[in-house]
Order: sequence, then structure tokens, then C-alpha cells
Amino acid sequence: MNCLMCGVGGQGTVLASRLIADGVMRRGEPVLTAETIGMAQRGGCVVSHVRSGYDVCSPLIPMGQADTIIAFEPGEAARCVPYLKSGATVVVNTKGVMPVTASLGQGYRAEDMLDYLRNLPDIRLLEVDGAALCAACGSSKVLNVVLLTAAAVLGALPIDVDELRRAILERTKPAFHAVNLKAMELTTCALKEARP
Repeated sequence: MNCLMCGVGGQGTVLASRLIADGVMRRGEPVLTAETIGMAQRGGCVVSHVRSGYDVCSPLIPMGQADTIIAFEPGEAARCVPYLKSGATVVVNTKGVMPVTASLGQGYRAEDMLDYLRNLPDIRLLEVDGAALCAACGSSKVLNVVLLTAAAVLGALPIDVDELRRAILERTKPAFHAVNLKAMELTTCALKEARP
């Protein structure tokens, strides 16, 4: 299973990759992770790679081999499309974060990026209103848990929802347990309500 997470600095992308890796390791299966980080400040692009399986020998996912992309914002999802393989899943937060290049006058609309993703052939796309779910939890810091939960509910991660919950309880500070578990519950309920 090759899972790629992408976003901007400060959104919790790296912690998300560690939560997945923790769940896989608890199964006794091999897992490799790596991060490629842009500018060394909040707002730079961050890509985290998680690879699990007995035949994996490099932590970086080759182009065209990602089973899942979890995108913390639409522009980063569009930028990482070359990593996708046919039939892959993309879980994307619908709220955009303006990249530095856009602030320099090149322009950026999250809706344009979402339209691009919607028109990609041979992928399964799940758009998540992360801003609304974070607001319902009272914290923007749970976006990573919201997106991971959505992916786990879809079966797009190498761990399930229960394994994700255990990883959260083990890898995050107790002060954040309640809000993270609330984020999991609200995301699961929202996905069930959205399904016909």
C-alpha cells in the first residue's frame, strides 16, 4: 500500500503519516515513511510518503504508484496527481490554502483545483469539508484526523478506523485525545449521512 499525504506546513501532514505507520507496525507488518518538505516554515509544501508491504525497499513512492493521496488542500492534491495509479483514491480537503506563488500574483482558486481533480479519469475522489468538521470540533488542529478518518472509512488506508483510533491514543498527547476522538466520530457520521 502506497499512501501519499500532501499539504502545507503546519497542517499536520507529518503526524498523519506517523499515525498510519504506527497502526501498520502494530500489525507486525513492515512500513517505511519519508517526508519531502519545501520551505522550512509554515506555508511551504509538505509531502509525506507511507509505504507498507513486504516487497517495499524504498520509502519514496514512485510516480504512478500511489494507491491513495490524502490532500490537506486542493492545490497540493493537483500538484501530486502524477503519483496516482489507475483506480487510486484521492481524499481532499475542499478549503484551499493560498501558496506563496499565488501571493506573488500568479493567482489561485481552490475550486479550479477541485474541478481539475473531478475530471481525472480512473480515480475515486472524496471531497471533505474539513473546515466545517474542524469548526464543529472547535479546533483547526484536527484536520489531519478528519482526513485520515475519511480515508480509513473508505478503506483507502493500510489500517482501519479502530487501528487509527489506537494510534491516535498512543501517539498524541492526552490533552488532545477528546478533540481527536470527536473529530473521528463527526467525520464518520458525516460520511454515513452523505452516502445514499
